[in-house]
Amino acid sequence: MAQKIPQHIDEVTIRFAGDSGDGMQLTGAQFTNTAAFMGNDLNTLPDYPAEIRAPQGTTNGVSGFQIHFGSVEINTPGDYCDVLVAMNAAALKVNLLRLVKGGSIIVNIDGFNDKNLKLAGYTTNPLKDGSLSDYQLHEVDITKLTTIALQEMNLSSKLVDRSKNFFALGMMYWMYNLPLETTLKWISEKFENMPDIRDANTRVLKAGWNYSETTEIFKVRYQVTPAKLVPGNYRNVTGNQAAAWGLMTAAKKAKLDLFLGSYPITPASEILHELSIHKNFGVKTFQAEDEIAGITSAIGASFAGALGTTTTSGPGLALKTEALGLAVMVELPLVVVDVQRGGPSTGLPTKTEQSDLLQVMYGRNGESPIPIIAAATPADCFNTVFESARIAIKFMTPVICLTDGYLGNGSEPWLIPNYENLPDISPRFVTNPEGFFPYSRDKVTLARPWAIPGTPGLEHRIGGLEKQDLTGNIDYSPKNHDLMVHLRAEKIARVANDIPLAEIEGDQRGDILVVGWGSTYGAIRAAVHHHQLKGHSVSHLHLRYINPMQKNVGEILSQFKTILVPELNLGQLIIILRSHYLVPAIGLNKIQGLPFNAEEIETKINELLEGNKL
Repeated sequence: MAQKIPQHIDEVTIRFAGDSGDGMQLTGAQFTNTAAFMGNDLNTLPDYPAEIRAPQGTTNGVSGFQIHFGSVEINTPGDYCDVLVAMNAAALKVNLLRLVKGGSIIVNIDGFNDKNLKLAGYTTNPLKDGSLSDYQLHEVDITKLTTIALQEMNLSSKLVDRSKNFFALGMMYWMYNLPLETTLKWISEKFENMPDIRDANTRVLKAGWNYSETTEIFKVRYQVTPAKLVPGNYRNVTGNQAAAWGLMTAAKKAKLDLFLGSYPITPASEILHELSIHKNFGVKTFQAEDEIAGITSAIGASFAGALGTTTTSGPGLALKTEALGLAVMVELPLVVVDVQRGGPSTGLPTKTEQSDLLQVMYGRNGESPIPIIAAATPADCFNTVFESARIAIKFMTPVICLTDGYLGNGSEPWLIPNYENLPDISPRFVTNPEGFFPYSRDKVTLARPWAIPGTPGLEHRIGGLEKQDLTGNIDYSPKNHDLMVHLRAEKIARVANDIPLAEIEGDQRGDILVVGWGSTYGAIRAAVHHHQLKGHSVSHLHLRYINPMQKNVGEILSQFKTILVPELNLGQLIIILRSHYLVPAIGLNKIQGLPFNAEEIETKINELLEGNKL
């Protein structure tokens, strides 16, 4: 048989989908690691089912993983996929609308028996009724072929069934001319002490590749060349991994022990998991009995001279509210990483949403301002967490770092920074008791001294009751309270003097400015870039610093006729912009547990451009 010559393409989006027990997240993650190893730029969207144990074979139990990779700049996980790998009928039904017309569908025909069709809500078999005629349908009995590949190993039927995801992965490696070696090495290391699983997965992965090489079912295979990335050392990283490493690096650069006091909560738990395996870097992790214990233990660690940190998501942040006020009152450094999810209440634990902005901005009693910083991409979680720690230490304040489920679980190539080039953020602990007052202040930052308990002559008290200026003694007097409230507010306001000015992507003035924050960055960048290529007057401002904002934000906003603010909520940033700058900004809001498609933002920009012409 003649060897199929790969057809070169610039980019492609693949979606793996199946039952929550089919290993689609693992399959997608391994494909992602291999694409990253080959030098492709990429962006991913793991899409977990909302129910932990939804009935097998139902649409509620479908788990998906989408990867957009290419030789060009990749900013989103793809609006639609070019290839859909569906392990059962429910996976096809849930994800078909996300497939481009003419796209390829690879189905495991064993997942389309009468039982699975009924569970998925099909009245006829879509593989036979002509409803998929607009697509390139490839029917493969993945379950049977996996069984054949493993028939000599005398394994349990459960273990055989759990290996079929590697058959699908081997097929996709062949289709996109990617090597098996990265995954083979991972299998060998991961299952070193489980030889049956190691050998089964190895054999099935190779079987999927060999099947695709020898069968006539696939007419074309593809080649995606490496992307032209900035020179340096890269690795694929999720947002939660990047956040964990950002915390570790910040602690090292501050010459402090790192303490994480946290209560497990989706989708932030992976930060706790990641940090817990790095005790060799002086990391101390404490899985607390609840959210309150998590944050208060971190405050205690900061009091003792460590970098105190805590992680959570929306419902957990609500429980941490009183302790956040305590951190404001005692003026100790604290980093809170909030990996946002859909709300309210328990809401959508596995889905993404920019749900907590107003909560972190205003959700505390009394006048209790806190610096707020938002990450824009998975890799940017490293930089944002590091910056949060820098500000917390320098200004002696809690800082909230916002990411979300899309960033935390999603991944992209990360240019590993040179450790030596990162700034020294070491605190200046006070050690001299002469002239010491616990609430005296630095003239520039208004930060109070950081005095470690047990240092002779520096004994002092902390607590939630109002502090007297300088001494830190309890003081309820009206004038003192007024003074301390203003001092704490002014201290946070002065953070604006210590951060860079905001920068626009595009012209400095024009018709439309798209303003975003957090994980909307990629979709906004792609949409704005498309309009700029058409010669339209559209620019992009992405806000990293939410409180305080950069000094030139108001001036930037005034240079544009129309301000568009896309958000994964009902318009929380837009409330802040309107109140601070009195701009008649227009919102574009989506609350579906999914990130924006670039197309959605591009369409809204079109509408506004047409309106400006009238």
